[in-house]
Amino acid sequence: MNNMQLPLKVISVFDLYNGESAIYEVPIYQRNYAWEKEEISALVQDVYNAFVSKKENYFIGTLVSFYKGDRIYEVIDGQQRLTTVFLILHSLGVKCKNQLTYRARKKACNAIGFLNSSKEVEDKDFGIMRGAAYAECALNEIVPQKDWEFFKTFFQKNVRLVHYQVPRDIDLNHYFEIMNSRGEQLEMSEVIKARLMEKLNETDRAKFNQLWECCCEMNTYIQQKYYNIDSHNKNRPDVKRFFGNNYSSFLTMSFDELPNVDDTQKKLTISEVLFSNTTKQINEDSQKSDSFQPILDFPNFLLIVLKITKIHDPLFVIEDFVLDDKELLNQFDKVDINTAFVKEFAFNLIKAKFFLDNYIVHHSCEDDTIENNPWKLQCWKWEKDSGGVLSSLSSDKNIQDNIVHLLSMFEVSFTARQRKNYLFYCLLYLFDNYGKETDSFLADYRRFLNNLADKYFWDVYMVSENLNEINVPRPGCFDQILLPQKMLNVIPEKNKNQNDFNSIYGDGTITSKGIPLFIFNYLDYKIWLKYSDSVRGKKFEKGNSERDAFFNDLGCNDFELRYFDLFYFSRTRRSLEHYFPQANVTENGELPNVTQINCLGNYAMIGSEANSSGSNWSPKTKLDHYLDYSGKIRQVSVASLKFIIMMQICKDNQFLPERNNGKEWLFADIKKHQSKMLDILFC
Repeated sequence: MNNMQLPLKVISVFDLYNGESAIYEVPIYQRNYAWEKEEISALVQDVYNAFVSKKENYFIGTLVSFYKGDRIYEVIDGQQRLTTVFLILHSLGVKCKNQLTYRARKKACNAIGFLNSSKEVEDKDFGIMRGAAYAECALNEIVPQKDWEFFKTFFQKNVRLVHYQVPRDIDLNHYFEIMNSRGEQLEMSEVIKARLMEKLNETDRAKFNQLWECCCEMNTYIQQKYYNIDSHNKNRPDVKRFFGNNYSSFLTMSFDELPNVDDTQKKLTISEVLFSNTTKQINEDSQKSDSFQPILDFPNFLLIVLKITKIHDPLFVIEDFVLDDKELLNQFDKVDINTAFVKEFAFNLIKAKFFLDNYIVHHSCEDDTIENNPWKLQCWKWEKDSGGVLSSLSSDKNIQDNIVHLLSMFEVSFTARQRKNYLFYCLLYLFDNYGKETDSFLADYRRFLNNLADKYFWDVYMVSENLNEINVPRPGCFDQILLPQKMLNVIPEKNKNQNDFNSIYGDGTITSKGIPLFIFNYLDYKIWLKYSDSVRGKKFEKGNSERDAFFNDLGCNDFELRYFDLFYFSRTRRSLEHYFPQANVTENGELPNVTQINCLGNYAMIGSEANSSGSNWSPKTKLDHYLDYSGKIRQVSVASLKFIIMMQICKDNQFLPERNNGKEWLFADIKKHQSKMLDILFC
């Protein structure tokens, strides 16, 4: 087979079952059809969302087959999706010309034959028949009747798969071994890899493959991957000469200047790269590496790198680019993939991985605990005696802690691995401004992150036109505001006030339409920053005038400063808590009513563990339980500075004679607390 001709073909659902004549044969070694209602409904929902969004193409996965001749394709991988597509077509009333058969499985063949012809047969496969019922139910529940015919056309013409035909000379046993060890289909990222490598010669292809394999392991430092590879290739150039002691010297290079893979190694064809076990040794080395929990998966990382690569291209339409791995193939389809682009993209890939690993926080492989901040910001450096060490990014603790809090604040606000706009802006800044680990550069980086957080608050979340009916930012508004003329702008326009906030998010006089998670995290960061700038490290005792002034600005009496020292943005705090609970609201009297409790002054983010335990507790009961150090509720679950301030106010009030017996937290407290918090937000 010509190594430059890829056995990959994009086909529509219509091509699959009613195009060129074909028989898809599911071999006996494949498991029975096993998709349940949830999986079928999710597929229908995803396709319907694409239909509503008027997407030109929507990819639903891959089909891997071995051509046996006489129009028969043995299905190696993808039979669950292949069968589901058939069942959806049946429910849409579409007859399939091409056959789907199951070798040596009479019941499965009977079920498919019955669905396609309505001829009654006995002994039909239960799983397939149940799947047909689920498909019909999903379509009726998700697709409105008015859209039925249009959706039918969209499903056949616009929904696509990537059909990979395994070459005749491939070792199928080896292929099955790899697929079983992965437990998954050929990934879309591997399809992209094949497309890119097609444009390279053999030498560059080997270099590209090594680079790709090092970058795709998202839980390990990129320098460490190259260091481990070098230790097993004694005949190739010493990569430390190219990468330097901290492996960052390469940032001034290009793809062509990176070291070649050892010429004595076997050159790989594209299909061999896709299905070979070239990473086995690397994976063994990873067991010795300093691993962490990545904040991003590889397909979404590829999209960020693609956006960085194309951002200044005059033909690049930023409004059409979506950071969502479902769009991976679609976004690369828009690119003129030539040799120059592949080399530029590949080099940007390794640069971005270096910045991601060393200048963006990642989560350690530990549980969140009150004693230890699991968010790490460390760079990996090579040392002669130890091989490699990790150290804090900055030797200045204030700069280090500030950067960690800012990055982790963004991360817990935008946890989904898709649409991480903040991460794209951070990496784009590092691409354009990186200047070694100098104090001035890290101070500039901290300033950039502060400005980015302020920009999000002032120019996105404080502009009602940018928000939808539940106060969530509209699609595309981040790029529109932060990338005017495709140039990064993080200088905020601070032209709003507390009245503007109340008109968008409510102040208890009207019911709030919703307050986004980012607002709460940004507020907690601003509270911590106020502490850091005013009293941190000064060892003030209780009663000190500066310390008293700090707590007076918070609106409560003095509580221990250790709460601020131990504070970090725990990933557990994702539940919105009404401090005065909804269960206790009244329509008359002194206690708050339903409108008054739905505002920033009565809200705090809290861990789901704590919220599920006491969502209906009174403010006084919550105070007694949440500040209980017996271990009944983990303190990390209530580690919100705003929430601790609210509890301290409640604690202060309970000692006032007129404020006990259920009156420790009234609407007057809610209003005052909201005003104090807005003073901090708008300072």
